Amino acid sequence: MRGSCEVRRLRYTAAIVLTLLLVACSSVPRESEPPRDAGSPIARSAAQLVGAPYHFGGADLQGFDCSGLAVYVYERAGVEIPRTAREQQRAARPVALDSLSPGDLVFFRIHSRQVNHVGIYVGGDRFIHAPRSGGTVSYGNISAGYYHKHFVGAGRFWNSEASPTAIPSPH
Repeated sequence: MRGSCEVRRLRYTAAIVLTLLLVACSSVPRESEPPRDAGSPIARSAAQLVGAPYHFGGADLQGFDCSGLAVYVYERAGVEIPRTAREQQRAARPVALDSLSPGDLVFFRIHSRQVNHVGIYVGGDRFIHAPRSGGTVSYGNISAGYYHKHFVGAGRFWNSEASPTAIPSPH
């Protein structure tokens, strides 16, 4: 009788171990949100450029257009992105407005049917952009007013790990 109790106990233990192994192997990890500060170096780099002159086609300290500003700050973070606002929107992974993180790009249609303006989100519904000829790199607001009306979406160029990683350009 003692032998049959031991056999039952071994079977019971084996069944529990097998069940635990199956449950552990079948769980799927949740896709996590990116750390809130993953794009912060990009946003800080953009903030340092507030006041720099607008220059059509510019992507350096001599002057910036909107997409050139995005290219410049992303390059400083070691991330290569496409050159134009439209190409940037196409290449970026879409992000919902309520999921924006600093460093994400925000896209606009201004007097156009296509995306033709981009800014770098910095938090608090604010973004940094190079708005127009004769202007300077400055802050804008996506929650109200002009840019709210023209906002069409946002995108991210890094994965859910702690640092930005390049997404291949469509070229």
